[in-house]
Amino acid sequence: MVVASTRPEVIKLAPVLRALESSGTEHTFVTTGQHYDDELFWRFIRELGLREPEHNIDVRSGSHAYQTARALEALERLILQEQPQVVIAEGDTNSVLSTALACAKLLVPFAHVEAGLRSFDRTMPEEVNRVLADHVSTVLFAPTERAADNLVNEGILPESIFVVGNTIVDATLQHIEIARKKLKPRGGEYLLLTLHRAENVDRRDRLEGILRALAEVEQEILFPVHPRTLQRLKEFNLLELAEATLTLLPPVGYLEFLLMLEGAKVVLTDSGGVQEEAIVLGTPCITLRTSTERPETVEAGGNILAGVDRRSIAETVRRVLQDAELYERMRRAENPFGDGRSGERIVSILLELAEKGALKIEPPSRVIRTRQRRLLRAEKLQGKRISELGMRVCRVVSDGCFRYPAPEHRLSRDEMLEVEEEVSW
Repeated sequence: MVVASTRPEVIKLAPVLRALESSGTEHTFVTTGQHYDDELFWRFIRELGLREPEHNIDVRSGSHAYQTARALEALERLILQEQPQVVIAEGDTNSVLSTALACAKLLVPFAHVEAGLRSFDRTMPEEVNRVLADHVSTVLFAPTERAADNLVNEGILPESIFVVGNTIVDATLQHIEIARKKLKPRGGEYLLLTLHRAENVDRRDRLEGILRALAEVEQEILFPVHPRTLQRLKEFNLLELAEATLTLLPPVGYLEFLLMLEGAKVVLTDSGGVQEEAIVLGTPCITLRTSTERPETVEAGGNILAGVDRRSIAETVRRVLQDAELYERMRRAENPFGDGRSGERIVSILLELAEKGALKIEPPSRVIRTRQRRLLRAEKLQGKRISELGMRVCRVVSDGCFRYPAPEHRLSRDEMLEVEEEVSW
């Protein structure tokens, strides 16, 4: 069972759905209806050539508690009805948390795509969702080793973690080619803006500060307006300021957005997915947030965190546009998210686990023992791969830092291992 309930989830799970189709794997497609507007959800299903979901829970808008609870209750019924061998969801929305909890309560394996992302900001509802989902997952598909590091450092056993790259690379590379053939790119120089997160658009002072910062930019800024953001602009009497500052556009389809993103001089965004798409397409990105769960884009040099302060945003945009050397470095930043075959890897791993009987959750049949962890020096194991050790390695200590013990990693004499052992009572 694949659960995808928002536009970003559909985009990122499209490569997985295609890999399931091409492998002949029977699957059910479900949406909770968290995104229900035709322009924000159903149009993307059509554009990506995906089959429509067999089940639509139709949660729609509401508080976090309402969305999570209603989806959880309905997903429980669906899982009992469909009896899936594994349930797949991607990301950090309320729908993902509902899916993870429903699986945990029913002892059905849950596979979390894009596991391990962390902003380390618990005021973000998405951060809470992704942490909780990871900790009840049976299989965790981390996009990068940084994400895998986050998981093992929270005590999750590495045997359930697979570093597969990010499906956004698959989706972006597959669909930009289609977009180039089907659509005509927008001419001229422009900046592109996306803005939808509650912490930015639900606070009048912050939303106004962002608009006034962008008013200082002497270049056209295209702004496809999210329905939620448009509603807040009207409620806060900021629509006139936005219209004077930006070129407001209705929501655009995925293919059209990719072309706009590829053609933009810079993208300004509070979206996690856009940070990823931008570095894949070579578009410099300025993130209008104080934290990001995609630090790889910042470290690679393609993304700058501008914060949400008016002065900081204006100064960051000005610096990127005026510093030719900085701009060129951002444009040429290397994509850190993989080779565009993540969807294939995810399906291949799940099929292999199913064949081995590893996709089963059963209560223990023996007296449960306690477990303890200890550190071992790798001096006598120098040159050996982690996969060759025959012990449960939880983390590698390298240069004083705890790291994900990648199976192919060869140990050096200066490293240490954190291993876990069962101890009888």
